[in-house]
Amino acid sequence: MRALISVSDKRGVTEFAKGLQEMGWEIVSTGGTYRILKENGIDAIEIDEVTKFPECFEGRVKTLNPYIHGGILHRRDKESHLAQAKELGVEAIDLVCVNLYPFKATIERTDDFEEIIENIDIGGPAMVRSAAKNFDSVLIVTDPDDYSAVLDALKEGRNTLPMRRDLMIKAFEHTAAYDSMIANYMNRRFNDGFGQKQFVVGSKVFDTRYGENPHQKGALYEFDDFFSRNFTTLKGEASFNNLTDISGAVKIAAAFGDEKAVCIVKHGNPCGFAIRDDLTDAYTEALKCDPVSAFGGVVAVNGVVDKKLAEKMNEIFLEVVIAGRITEEAQEVFASKKRIKLFEFGADRLLVSEDAYDFKHVSGGFVYQEADRVRDEEVADAERKSKREATPQEKKDLEIAWKVAALTKSNCVVYVKEGAMVAVGMGMTSRVDAARCALKKAEEMGLDVSGSAMASEAFFPFRDSIDAAAAAGVKAVIEPGGSIRDDEVVAAADEHGIALYFTGVRHFLH
Repeated sequence: MRALISVSDKRGVTEFAKGLQEMGWEIVSTGGTYRILKENGIDAIEIDEVTKFPECFEGRVKTLNPYIHGGILHRRDKESHLAQAKELGVEAIDLVCVNLYPFKATIERTDDFEEIIENIDIGGPAMVRSAAKNFDSVLIVTDPDDYSAVLDALKEGRNTLPMRRDLMIKAFEHTAAYDSMIANYMNRRFNDGFGQKQFVVGSKVFDTRYGENPHQKGALYEFDDFFSRNFTTLKGEASFNNLTDISGAVKIAAAFGDEKAVCIVKHGNPCGFAIRDDLTDAYTEALKCDPVSAFGGVVAVNGVVDKKLAEKMNEIFLEVVIAGRITEEAQEVFASKKRIKLFEFGADRLLVSEDAYDFKHVSGGFVYQEADRVRDEEVADAERKSKREATPQEKKDLEIAWKVAALTKSNCVVYVKEGAMVAVGMGMTSRVDAARCALKKAEEMGLDVSGSAMASEAFFPFRDSIDAAAAAGVKAVIEPGGSIRDDEVVAAADEHGIALYFTGVRHFLH
């Protein structure tokens, strides 16, 4: 039996090769892998002894050779193939262990295009695909994490078709992801990221029990190992819907840097938000906005959940708590609630992946765009359009309201008072309806919105929303501006003594 080993990721390769050799396998290797194996006492054969041709063109060509690909690809169940292999002197290669040049690491390290080009693997993917195509006879190993399982299977005589099939699928995933990464990089470099093809590649983290509904399958996939590196399950099992709610809640709570922020989300929409010097106080204030909707909701805590906060949270039923960290004492408090799910990022605050692009499924395809960014400067640089200037507290409330509105479903209007959201209207077909709905809900909750700051993620097309805000006692408003009736809106603000700011940036979220 002969194995070909040529890897860029050298983790565990020496032990893997030794394990094969101890079972009587002959090892063929290349370049750096060959040198490492020889240095560790493994009697490997250098590739040019098999190819009968030296590496050439500075290593660009070394494995693209019929003695290699013939050894991998010829069918062992066809006498004609076996006879031709014998006639040509092609020896069978029964296991291929290959992983590819580190293209991702290269583009993260340098912008030197010549170096980047040289780190595009050609021979590696060709060998992987050859072995995967002939999986009926050949083992293809692309992941160092599989070395132990493959060795165990060979030692125990379990070189089965299902195992080789699983390795084949993994191999084609490996080369597909690699080629997709290169194509996407080239399109980003030369076509502003929008080429004729767009590849979205994720790695499975885990299956969810089902999708949005029990009759649908679901799973979580990640970019750049974000969840594998950061996301830890402490209690329960994250569902498909939990994960989408967690994403929305974390984006809002984490949008305020190191500030102690708490966001409560239900069905993807924020129903509570507050910033305080103490996280328990922040949660208490956030809950006041809509405690009815918060029941069974998702709470994102931008900090560490301690015993005190856990005891406060335990007063109602919450489905999910996600935080920077959750202390062991807090976990003990939550242990009495069977249905609650606990997750953390293992950090002092929440973490958000800064994805450069965003996409949404539409019937028959998907729409793809640059990811929206809500910059801190948008409020600081906003243009005052009114005669009255906002007070320092109103400016802080405007910043909170603006960020929450920007990260909430359109049409959206958010009211914030003294660092806490007191009303929100979102996902409405009319902006004035969003404003009125928010005020009506606040009234039902017994919340006083007078003195609050209001934000709209897109412009007000008419002055009616300003009139309604003034009637409720709103003192400051922030919006993008850009309506043909901006002058009427500004006049309404001045008429009511409201401080009005235009950011010039719209944040639709559909």
